[in-house]
Amino acid sequence: MTWKLFFTSSIGKKITMATTGFILITFLIVHCFINSMIFFNDGGQTFNHWGHFMGSNLIIRTMEIGLFAFLLLHIIQGLTLWAQNNAARPIKYNTNKPRTNSTWYSRSMGLLGTLILIFLVLHLYHFWVPSRFGGMANVHALESTTLGDYAQQEAHNLYKEMQLVFQQHLWVVIVYILGVISLGWHLLHGFQSAFQTFGVNHKRYTPIIKGIGIAYSVIICLLFAAMPVAFYLNWLD
Repeated sequence: MTWKLFFTSSIGKKITMATTGFILITFLIVHCFINSMIFFNDGGQTFNHWGHFMGSNLIIRTMEIGLFAFLLLHIIQGLTLWAQNNAARPIKYNTNKPRTNSTWYSRSMGLLGTLILIFLVLHLYHFWVPSRFGGMANVHALESTTLGDYAQQEAHNLYKEMQLVFQQHLWVVIVYILGVISLGWHLLHGFQSAFQTFGVNHKRYTPIIKGIGIAYSVIICLLFAAMPVAFYLNWLD
């Protein structure tokens, strides 16, 4: 089988989705762990230190390129599979009892995917672009911040930027929360599905994998949702 045939075949798309899904699941753990450092409530010193490390380390910056490639591939393959599944249905759901023929998730994948995409674009626009390329996305220029005990150098004050964006724009907070909820539904479906794609489907192990997937999805998404809420309600210094 050629690579072209692999990426265009149904099984190839599913394997690609599962592989890129595992990579993105791992990335979310690291990303959520670093972002959760805002809850140290030390004025952003710990968070800014590790944010600066992620943005200045050459190895991590190189890995970001691969991560974006995997993310783009995941989105393209997901949309392709969704379109193919819709086209393959001989009878549309509105005349064929949708609740008995499909899950709510599969019928709403287009809406959920759109919310996740909006959330992702806003996230990159507000935080990733300014921290990597300098400048501000939609608020006035911020002062740099000294990394305190960690290093004697100046760095982009990403913590202050998060504080300004979420405190000044309620609509951004709402979009983030909706995006995180959509991400949670996607993870609940995709976590176990990725294992099934690689043949891990056993009556003994599948319930364990499903339980881990539920716990992972809930914890990750609750933490991500708590961040904009904490800033907006002034729970953090």
